Amino acid sequence: MNGVLVIDKPAGKTSHQVVAEVSRRLGRVKAGHAGTLDPMATGVLLVCVGEGTKISGLLALDDKAYEGELELGVETDTLDAEGTVVRQRRAEAARIDRAALEAQVARMVGPSMQVPPMYSAVKVEGRRLHELARAGAEVERAARPIEVRRFEVLSFEAGRARFAVDCSKGTYVRSLVADLGEALGCGAHLTALRRTRSGRFGLERAVPPGEVDPESAARALVPLAEALGHLVQVTLPGHLARAAQTGKPLKWEDVAPGAAPLAGGGPVALLAPDGSLVAVADVERGRLRYRRVFAAAPAAGRPSTNHRARSRDS
Repeated sequence: MNGVLVIDKPAGKTSHQVVAEVSRRLGRVKAGHAGTLDPMATGVLLVCVGEGTKISGLLALDDKAYEGELELGVETDTLDAEGTVVRQRRAEAARIDRAALEAQVARMVGPSMQVPPMYSAVKVEGRRLHELARAGAEVERAARPIEVRRFEVLSFEAGRARFAVDCSKGTYVRSLVADLGEALGCGAHLTALRRTRSGRFGLERAVPPGEVDPESAARALVPLAEALGHLVQVTLPGHLARAAQTGKPLKWEDVAPGAAPLAGGGPVALLAPDGSLVAVADVERGRLRYRRVFAAAPAAGRPSTNHRARSRDS
């Protein structure tokens, strides 16, 4: 069983616990996730199984979309509702109307630098920040580049707002809300969060972890080639597919004769004639450098319909 399951993560469980549950329900298959969700958060969690674990890093790079709720005037140590209240500025929050909120939200759209919260899984000198935070320590954290592509207020009443965010990987929505509250001069914290999309996969394909079993997983499993449908994909003839599967050096002109060089050198997904994923490679100086090579058994699920040297989604 090789591929990706789109799981609807419930609240109150860590991403690791959800992965462990899916693995157990499928007979202890190898599994991992492609982008963590906080225990409080719900929604799309991509669980990679079998050979799918080899592409989790590529899937984690994809953009994400969320819907959430926030409360103005109250700040917590974790920046969300699971933390301890550390400051209240309700009088200042009462002066914020929807127009002021929407104006500040609009200013936060675009690229920026974001400092990861102390209660996060980011490592500093080999230790998770949340471990240090629970020990009472606060350390310097380097700001990271992020991009907010959409930030929209869906509703607002009595200091509470519902919102939608589309953002780049690595964006902490908790921090986004805290920064919003600080810019408004009243503070804020996240009260609910639901991931509605991870890369190309949304809630319409998601299944609760408690409903996963081998039969349902075989129907819901996204084949490896489809999961990487955003990459350039090249279907190889049989003899070249077998060569790539053994890691044999190949030239780009041999696998994609007449195709232009890839922008940035890749990555490119190499497919067998049956549409199953053979390898993921970069193109360096006209030759393939393999990132990952996959087992010969075709992935479960629907066959890929990708064709020779197909470009990224348009």
